[in-house]
Amino acid sequence: MDFLAKARLVIETEIEGLQRMSGLLDGSFVEAVNILHQTLNQKGKIVVVGVGKSGNIGLKIAATLNSTGGTAVVLDSQNALHGDLGLLSDGDAVLALSYSGETRELLDLMPFIKRFDVKVIALTGKPGSTLSRLSEVTLDTSVEREACPLNLAPTSSSTAMLVMGDALAMVLLESRGFTEEDFARFHPGGSLGRALLTRVSDIMRADGQLPTVSGEADVFGALDAMNRVRAGACLILNEDGTLAGIFTHGDFARGFRADPSLGGKPVASLMTRHPITVRSDALAVEVLRTLGKNRIDDIVVLDENGRPVGLIDTQDLARLKIV
Repeated sequence: MDFLAKARLVIETEIEGLQRMSGLLDGSFVEAVNILHQTLNQKGKIVVVGVGKSGNIGLKIAATLNSTGGTAVVLDSQNALHGDLGLLSDGDAVLALSYSGETRELLDLMPFIKRFDVKVIALTGKPGSTLSRLSEVTLDTSVEREACPLNLAPTSSSTAMLVMGDALAMVLLESRGFTEEDFARFHPGGSLGRALLTRVSDIMRADGQLPTVSGEADVFGALDAMNRVRAGACLILNEDGTLAGIFTHGDFARGFRADPSLGGKPVASLMTRHPITVRSDALAVEVLRTLGKNRIDDIVVLDENGRPVGLIDTQDLARLKIV
């Protein structure tokens, strides 16, 4: 058996299912986003309910909504009939997940959900199902076949439901004007949270740790300034304190290959003029993007008046666990 060929067939089958679902999107999706947007604006919450594999997908959808500012809870369809229905309130929106649209445990719960002033959005592969008829909006997640070779195990269908949930969450995020700063509030832990919460001024090398020399200094002088604070770059300043350029260990290595006697030459002749910079009040995540986009190891920090006040080295980011 060619395991790689079988694996690719599974992936291709699921991709085909997603492409088909994308083509089925219509005004119902817009209506669903508007319902969720209005619910959250009115301080309501999104209640996600499903059974079996759909219930597992619902957990992920709720987690994604919560991480992007859309308050969501998961309602267990069986426990709901024994008290957990108390988490549902008037003004909420319900995402009901069932591929067949005929899942008995979910349908048994629907009459009690409908007693509340809520709007139900069904994610189902059967738009004509009972669940669809009981819902204000139906999002079609149907697939032509499962990726399972027996066409039995939920694979393409569960992936389609998951992606539809992602689409709802991401479009809802944009419609509500959710920003990186908002995202940071919900992700305080780990390198991502640190990058989103930390300002450049918090991590830059400044004052006595900032290597600087004048434009008249030679290469040896610039290297000495870097070595004193163990930095990979040195800022070259004009007489008025403005930035003239930057000189890095990389510049020295390249210059040394061409001229081993360059140590006594003016550093200004080898520096990079008009280097890439970042504002001191920017978020560390902007530094990560800038460094990655331009493939550089050091970035100059400027204050609000455009004067150099700091330097960030990629090694500093690793030390502070920003990356």
